[in-house]
Amino acid sequence: MGFKKDFVWGVATAAFQIEGGAKERGVSVWDEFCRTPGKVLDMHNGDIACDHYHRYKEDVKLMKQIGAGAYRFSIDWTRVFPDGIGKVNQAGLDYYDSLVDELLKNGIEPYATLFHWEFPYELHKKGGWLNRDSADWFAEYVSVVVERLSDRVKNWITQNEPQCYICLGYSRGEHAPGLKLPWKEVLLAGHHSMLAHGKAVMAIRQSSKQKANIGYAPTGSVKIPFSETPEDIEAARRSMFEVRDRSMFAPALLLDPVLLGKYPEEAFDVFKEDMPEIRQGDLETMCQPLDFLGFNIYQGSTVKMGMNGKIETVKKLEGHAETAMGWPVTPKAMYWGPKFLIERYKLPFYITENGMANLDWVSQDGNVDDPQRIDFLGRYIEEYKRLADEGADLRGYFHWSLMDNFEWALGYSKRFGLVYVDFETGERIIKKSGHWYGKVIESNGETLGNR
Repeated sequence: MGFKKDFVWGVATAAFQIEGGAKERGVSVWDEFCRTPGKVLDMHNGDIACDHYHRYKEDVKLMKQIGAGAYRFSIDWTRVFPDGIGKVNQAGLDYYDSLVDELLKNGIEPYATLFHWEFPYELHKKGGWLNRDSADWFAEYVSVVVERLSDRVKNWITQNEPQCYICLGYSRGEHAPGLKLPWKEVLLAGHHSMLAHGKAVMAIRQSSKQKANIGYAPTGSVKIPFSETPEDIEAARRSMFEVRDRSMFAPALLLDPVLLGKYPEEAFDVFKEDMPEIRQGDLETMCQPLDFLGFNIYQGSTVKMGMNGKIETVKKLEGHAETAMGWPVTPKAMYWGPKFLIERYKLPFYITENGMANLDWVSQDGNVDDPQRIDFLGRYIEEYKRLADEGADLRGYFHWSLMDNFEWALGYSKRFGLVYVDFETGERIIKKSGHWYGKVIESNGETLGNR
């Protein structure tokens, strides 16, 4: 059966990680985080990054050369509103306007993500996601963007990985804004983020000049059954969605309110009095009808049903395969993760990020050979195709990332791209994996085994 004829094959990026052009936008929490000693590797920053802001036409040509049919990019809130609210930066809107035109001119469908962590620093000083007004700030920004671009852009993703920017940013202090707050405040920030998502969906529906295709792109812990017995499959399904400890990475915590209109019951048992106040109308605002669910998958963990119905995690073997991030290579996450998500939420599905960091360099012949990435992608996409063969409503796949870029707190030390970037000269080289991916796209996934 395979992937549907209209299956979307794309590449993905995020504004802060590639754009640069820092003087032409406002200041985000990530700019301040990068300037704080000890937070980002060697105090790397996003001031120049891949200079996509000035080289976007060149980069769109690379996408076309690879054969990508779609480009998932994010819009930097501070490039549109330097202070988060108030005066609009028309030059910033012009940039995204030109990027969209360039994509369409090259036959590439734009998928715009409205928030990929670039929270305006001026609004952070007003409380950031801890301030309930953040939902209205976000909706105002979204309305301006959609009003400008929606005559050509129909595919919108409200937020990328709230689990990361809330948990890593407000609880663990590992990402911007670098806070380590009590759970009561962390959960409140998550609550406001979901309100912002809901208000953004309403703003898109109201402002769009054509029928909009709207989704959400979270991430979370994917569970893989140790065997395909009914017992182990049920263990994985339960384990993936249960809120069993104080973590934001149980997918249901920030997905159930948005898609089912309620918090998971176990959350109240685990977090108790730290759960946020749910005001009248909050859940109705969060739970807006969506057209698709996106999910970012890089890895998973294996579980099985133990004695007396207790779920057990299967320990990794010593010397297991892992990427340059130290993440385990677990292709079956691309089958079981989407399968469980589709079962629970009953929406058309996209993989909005998948890929791996590899130890890439330019060979003496001028090429970048990355056979590990080709093997990784082949294994993962084959598992995704297995789900397509079963008739699941899979709409697309976006590789992370188009090009090597700023990898958040790890700076420029990790390379995820299909395109190699020399961060000193800005030179771009399509890696061997980029050419391989192009053949996969051309065959609609039929050449996955040719590695």
